[in-house]
Amino acid sequence: MNDETVGLPRLRALFDEQRAAFAREMMPAAAVRDDRLFRLGHMLRERERELIAAIEADFGHRPRQQTQMAEIVMIRGSVRYARRHLRRWMKPARVRTAIHFWPGRTRIIRQPRGVVGIVSPWNYPLSLSLGPAVDAIAAGNRVMIKPSELTPRFSSCLAEAIGAKFDSREIAVIEGGPDTAKAFVELPFDYLLFTGSTAIGREVAKAAAGNLVPVTLELGGKSPAIIDASADLSIAAPRIATAKLFNAGQTCIAPDYLLVERGREEDVANAILSAAAAQYPAGAASPAMTGIINGRHYERLQALLEDAAAKGARSLGSGTRNASSSQDRRMNLTVLLGVTDDMRVMQEEIFGPILPIVSVADAREAIAYVNAHPRPLALYWFGEDAAIRDMVLRETISGGVTINDCMWHFGQEAAPFGGVGASGYGAYHGEHGFRAFSHEKTVFHQSRWTLTRLFRPPYGARFDRMMRVMRRR
Repeated sequence: MNDETVGLPRLRALFDEQRAAFAREMMPAAAVRDDRLFRLGHMLRERERELIAAIEADFGHRPRQQTQMAEIVMIRGSVRYARRHLRRWMKPARVRTAIHFWPGRTRIIRQPRGVVGIVSPWNYPLSLSLGPAVDAIAAGNRVMIKPSELTPRFSSCLAEAIGAKFDSREIAVIEGGPDTAKAFVELPFDYLLFTGSTAIGREVAKAAAGNLVPVTLELGGKSPAIIDASADLSIAAPRIATAKLFNAGQTCIAPDYLLVERGREEDVANAILSAAAAQYPAGAASPAMTGIINGRHYERLQALLEDAAAKGARSLGSGTRNASSSQDRRMNLTVLLGVTDDMRVMQEEIFGPILPIVSVADAREAIAYVNAHPRPLALYWFGEDAAIRDMVLRETISGGVTINDCMWHFGQEAAPFGGVGASGYGAYHGEHGFRAFSHEKTVFHQSRWTLTRLFRPPYGARFDRMMRVMRRR
């Protein structure tokens, strides 16, 4: 649904229709939720080629294999996982009742929140739209999705595909630009999930606060990779190259910069560049290379390189686009040595194929560097020294960690994914997503005979004895 046919009044009407539909079915049965998940999975099977083609068109160039792996296969796996575990997640949970309330009993009921809003970014437009939607649907909610205006072909394709399988009172996809996005986050949702930049996340949080809407913010930031002295570069370098160049580095959990012990910087840089050349033999012209999303972002990356060079950084690798066409925004990897914190490349999330290396004396200095900066969405550590590994895990805070590789913690359905501090708050995936999109309601069942009668006035010796017992507990 786009601005021309829907308009902002229709946006509010869609929200009101979803809320009214939820009021008529506030606790959908497992069979209803399972059917919605089944239809979502079926839509992905039917529309896979169309969705991949739309995403490639928006990027200018994006290999089919990357979209299949990071978007189609991942969401189909999320659907299967949710359907397999749905009935267990829905069961009320018995919890311990304090002894002085016996023989009463306590349980927790997980109820749908109501209407959930999802604001998704352009870098993984399918998985970051439908991943949260899978969890919200499993939890029994109605869902409204606002994809990024930077992927208009995908947004149109998703809206049509969802519209063919779902009533708009179940799931609705809202197309449109910044004005629509602003109006969207100002709706009084029962829950809102936003994935995007930290700067816009702050504005989303403010808008949601006006309606006291609870929010999950999945933001970005600068995710470090620490290359310990015990690391095997023949293992670490190709894994870092893969993560940094996947989707041209346009990934919120891509390694943003490396922390390397002084004296090893060139060895690490050359190993990564050699690994990148092996994976992309034609450089920026390789068919496996993804394009930068648009001209503005391409020029932003070039400006980062120019600023770093002007302030004394040394570049290894070209950092140039594929020369075959001025419209081709595929870009070679550049590794930067001698970077300092006053460079823009160390102040902004890079979101592209630029990899700065920060020199440190040892693991202690690497930890201190990480802790002196905003808490990252992800942290990566490469090495074989278990004592240093555990020290890094113990003494740093990040949204998630992958050891001896990058990014793979994101794909673990049984574990939560989310940020901390400047990289966001709240988490989802699997049961953690089901619980995020559910209200966990405590229900206490009082019995006919209860010890709480001893708490009633008039107060006297019996009450005092009860207080002494409770104080000792």
